[in-house]
This record gives sequence, C-alpha cells and structure tokens, in this order.
Amino acid sequence: MSDFKKFQKGRHVYTKWDSKSKEVRKVMSNERKLKIEIDPSLQAGVYSNVALITHTKEEFIFDFALIQPQAPFAKVVSRVIMSPGHAKRFFSALAENLKKHENTFGEISPSEEKKIGFE
Repeated sequence: MSDFKKFQKGRHVYTKWDSKSKEVRKVMSNERKLKIEIDPSLQAGVYSNVALITHTKEEFIFDFALIQPQAPFAKVVSRVIMSPGHAKRFFSALAENLKKHENTFGEISPSEEKKIGFE
C-alpha cells in the first residue's frame, strides 16, 4: 500500500496515487476553503447498516437506520435532508471517495443480502 502525494501548481491540484495513476484538478474560481467544526456530541457518529432515500421536487431525504438481527423493525439513527443539487454533488463526492478507497484497499464487494422493503 503506497501513500499518495498531493501538490499544487498555479490553478491545478495534482494527486499522485501511485507510479501509474495521477489525478489533476483545476481549482475553480467559485471554490472556497471552509473551516469545518464538529459539535462534540456528534463526534462519535452513529452506525447505520441501511439507508432509505425518498425525494420530492425540492429535496432529498436520507434516513440512515440500524437493523439489528432478529428485530422486527429498523430504527432511524440519523436523517439528512438536502436540495437536489447538493444531493448530486454528494453523489459525485461519494463516487470519487469510493474510487480512491478501492485504489488503496482493493475492490469493494457488496454483500448478497436481499433488498429490504419497509412500510
């Protein structure tokens, strides 16, 4: 497992993943750096093994839930609501991070669990 190297030249950010793969991004003028703070009560996070996604014209609703073995119900542990535009940016960021994870640790194989229907 090799470490990646990241550097910037002008308006381009280069990430060298290994000897054969490199990523180049142009820094857009509308990008800004944010300092992100997390409330100590949220720092530990919550575990979820199922996500329910619903949407309207104006928003996407992500309910993250936990199903325990032999339990007759799932308990929602977190709900995130976002605009369709932000949901699409989230999807792109997730896809990019999954690709980076697989480049580092190998391909992710989803389990063969059955699709769950909820009421």
